[in-house]
Amino acid sequence: MKYLIAMIVLMLLISVQAQADIVVVVHPSSRLKNLTQQQIIDIYMGRIHAVEDTNRIVPYDQPQDSELRASFYQHLTGRPVAFINAYWARLLFTGRASPPRQVTDNMSIVDIVEKDPNVIGYIDERNLNDRVSVVFKIITHAQQ
Repeated sequence: MKYLIAMIVLMLLISVQAQADIVVVVHPSSRLKNLTQQQIIDIYMGRIHAVEDTNRIVPYDQPQDSELRASFYQHLTGRPVAFINAYWARLLFTGRASPPRQVTDNMSIVDIVEKDPNVIGYIDERNLNDRVSVVFKIITHAQQ
């Protein structure tokens, strides 16, 4: 029994360490430099399509079943991804809005953002490189 408890604790510690922070990224030449949490929520919930004097912002999302996507929405909005999915289903059904476009993985977001200054996306911080600029960071684990 002690062995089982020790293994469970170890697995929990490993999973916490493995989870990196999430960064919201844009093209380096974008006029967006820093965004607030509320602005990110409004962009990803389809409430706003531009910030200040920028062109139309096109948000991209991680895959539907992605752990990163679930973590992003949970930490950003405080709501589970099931709530977000239901929210978008309602808006889509009524024709009021379309959800952010989905890609296959982190590097797809980086590739798309790098090519289009109007695109915004989010990635695991471990995939961050100089091809994109960070406008917001979501801390997903307790700072040590």
